[in-house]
Amino acid sequence: MVILFWRRLDVIGVERLALTVSPDGIAADASVVCLEGGGFEIRHRWSLAPDWRTRSLEVERSGADGRRRLEIARSANGWLVDGAPRPDLDGAEEPDLSVTPFCNSFPIRRMSGEVGSSLTLDTCFIDAAAMTVERSRQRYDRLGPRRVRYVDLGVAAGFEAELEIDDDGLVIRYEHLFERVVPDTA
Repeated sequence: MVILFWRRLDVIGVERLALTVSPDGIAADASVVCLEGGGFEIRHRWSLAPDWRTRSLEVERSGADGRRRLEIARSANGWLVDGAPRPDLDGAEEPDLSVTPFCNSFPIRRMSGEVGSSLTLDTCFIDAAAMTVERSRQRYDRLGPRRVRYVDLGVAAGFEAELEIDDDGLVIRYEHLFERVVPDTA
């Protein structure tokens, strides 16, 4: 098990993610605490196949406006949201949860390592504040061995950020939004 921490750069917030990789797949269990919007906590639990494709994602949001939950799961025919088919998400490759840089790793791990390569995909964008799911389009451009540019072509069209990643494709720094931190061990 690997424990990762990210802090928000745009607002006061922190995330703790426990990542477990096994031959059967990958599990991630995380908690995000943020002071934005009156303060909230998001718990998210991922079940991924060994190739880092999402099997399912559970998201729970607790805040001043109460507690809400949603589940998204890959099925043979597309995506299910809270158990119901969502044909509008057909063809979307992965979920993208707004409050974490973890899900950027899925497309990054599928990219060619060649500088100048690009990957465009549709996602199931989950707005953690509203707890809604909608289709969105993204592009990732390889800038270097450990640098990728993220370009939003959908929900937040025009937004771009440079991402620094580690050798496993996990985000170290997401320009303007997230930065990996190491807890004080003293």
